Amino acid sequence: MTLDVAPLIRPAVPSPDDRAAFDRWVEARFAEDRKAEFIDIPAHVIITSRLPGYIDLQDGKRRIHRSGFLQSPEPWLKHPQARYQMAGLVPGPDGRNHPLRPPNPQGQVYERFFADAGISVSFRAVEIAHDLDMFHRWQNDPRVAYFWEEDRSKEDLQAFLEERLADPHNFSVIGEYDGQPVGYFEIYWAREDRLGAYYEAGSWDRGWHGLIGEARALGRARTSAWIRALTHYIFLDCPMTDRVVGEPRVDNAKLLRYADALAYRKIKEFDFPHKRSALMHCDRDDFFGRVAL
Repeated sequence: MTLDVAPLIRPAVPSPDDRAAFDRWVEARFAEDRKAEFIDIPAHVIITSRLPGYIDLQDGKRRIHRSGFLQSPEPWLKHPQARYQMAGLVPGPDGRNHPLRPPNPQGQVYERFFADAGISVSFRAVEIAHDLDMFHRWQNDPRVAYFWEEDRSKEDLQAFLEERLADPHNFSVIGEYDGQPVGYFEIYWAREDRLGAYYEAGSWDRGWHGLIGEARALGRARTSAWIRALTHYIFLDCPMTDRVVGEPRVDNAKLLRYADALAYRKIKEFDFPHKRSALMHCDRDDFFGRVAL
């Protein structure tokens, strides 16, 4: 007996004029082959309006590079990209003058599905009235308190969040897996942060602090997913940002073991007044060139 096995039939290529559908098609193609550096648009696909910016027209081909597609904001970024607010710099701490920072967005800012972890990772702006009880519970978990040292009263933590939200160099977000809150993250402009005094901070360098408050959300695949998602969001949010930085405690071995695979490299160790830290750098080209998103 013979069996007729139907060949794999790939869905028809949507028109780039339907941008959302075309983005989904491109992402699916790259997901089929995670090592592919580019795909070509078939010749029969007609483009009648403005091309998506990630389509390369060199040498008569209509080619999409993975690294270019992943830097296109539309599929995942939920707000307009940051832009220059004015020419020149404004005064910063200890003479570290910096660009005028754009206002922080509200609501959901990013969402992307990570097939290798089986979850959709999203970030939204902190809402103190909605998030305080949860944030208080997370910070008073001994596992979190060991690194954050913020195991304080609800009133103290409300003041903590109010201070963060009023600080223009900081953007505080809640991380979610499949729409369920799991962690808290601070995204900061490094030049005016305390870290800016410990290295030659660029005008648009950005860093982050993070915690996963829900123990059920831990695990290697999920941790890799949220680090990739957060780094991806930072680069998408501001096209001027070419470097993401960090300063984890040198004894945070669980976090540091992810560094190389996610394009973070240790520059040096140094001492803050309250901890010994590792200065970590992640460059845009390195991240989009070799990290599997």
